[in-house]
Amino acid sequence: MDKIVIEGGKPLNGDVKISGAKNSALPILFSTLLAEGEHKLSNVPNLADINFSLKILEALGAKTVFSNNEVSVEIGKTLETYAPYDLVRKMRASILTLGPLLSRFGNAKVSLPGGCAIGNRPIDLHLDALKKMGAEIEVSEGYVHAKCKRLKGAKIFFEFPTVGGTENILMAATLAEGETVIENAAREPEIEDLGNYLIAMGAEISGLGASTIKIQGRESLKASNHKVIADRIEAGTFVVAALMTKGKIEIQNIVPKHLSSFIEKIKETGAVIEVGESSLTVDGSNTKNLSPVKIVTAPYPGFPTDLQAQMMTLLTHAKGTSYIEENIFENRFMHVQELVRLGADISASTKSARVNGPSNLKGAPVMATDLRASASLVVAGLAAQGTTTVNRVYHLDRGYDNIEEKIRDLGGKISREK
Repeated sequence: MDKIVIEGGKPLNGDVKISGAKNSALPILFSTLLAEGEHKLSNVPNLADINFSLKILEALGAKTVFSNNEVSVEIGKTLETYAPYDLVRKMRASILTLGPLLSRFGNAKVSLPGGCAIGNRPIDLHLDALKKMGAEIEVSEGYVHAKCKRLKGAKIFFEFPTVGGTENILMAATLAEGETVIENAAREPEIEDLGNYLIAMGAEISGLGASTIKIQGRESLKASNHKVIADRIEAGTFVVAALMTKGKIEIQNIVPKHLSSFIEKIKETGAVIEVGESSLTVDGSNTKNLSPVKIVTAPYPGFPTDLQAQMMTLLTHAKGTSYIEENIFENRFMHVQELVRLGADISASTKSARVNGPSNLKGAPVMATDLRASASLVVAGLAAQGTTTVNRVYHLDRGYDNIEEKIRDLGGKISREK
């Protein structure tokens, strides 16, 4: 099993170009199931999760080509409607095959999905919404069995603004009969990006980026072309890396407004960050007097849970006590004990953590427990004195495209070993 070895204490300086967003590319790839023809996507990150999704599409009968961050997906008139456990178990987002397959073909058998062990993420909201649209659904032997004659438009209210649920119903509704209204919809930029590709395929959608989305169903859609938006979580990770290592990085190829809540908290610490039209410039050369802050994770446009671990790492350098409240997942502080191994002073309960700083981090062997925890440990290792070895980095490969080379190009000393 691969591990990453980091020699810390070296400032990161230079420019870094952010890759396409995993959380946008995955649902867009599964949306290709809705329309016959050749779909062409660009700015697709080269990640384990992307390759898993392509294998799922191929198992369903699609033909795919992935090269130089561009993907071609050829979808035929007929497809398999069975997504097996051996593929689906590796990735949470694979449940997004359910809506498109059911809506286009009237039946789907999809394994209950896997993914990071960051807490309970039930798909009940997905299934209840599809039932309101006329689907007959049974969950048995680890599979969701769904069928319908044709989905019908309905009014869907989500008790919680579920990202996956919003994406599944958004896709399913494009081929449903009549109008579907999703209330309390998730508002993440990645959902808006998915919606824009559905529109490019001929879907009729209004309200993207708002809490109410309306979809007027069509008889069919057509394949199209699309460029995936930049990964705001990768961008935020490099912001923290610059500050932690006391370097200066220009982070390019991004949409700064997608990081508004994160940027405001960075400014609240007193760190120097300049916002450009499509870039951020972060100067960590004077981070001796960072102020403690309180972080409360919330659905977009609130502070993203996917940057909570990285922000916690930064707050180990702040003078005083910072507080973090995690409201999205109930098991997302598994990185705390690993940061403590590096010398951090952090105490955590199920939903809250207290970070006392500043701490002098020192290299040690640590273990990644999920995707974003992996990133926080890499960033911590870059700032720590001595050698840090991050084990189980397959988590990192699920969400960061070529991160080691990007760090090396900025002056970091990082390598991968077996």
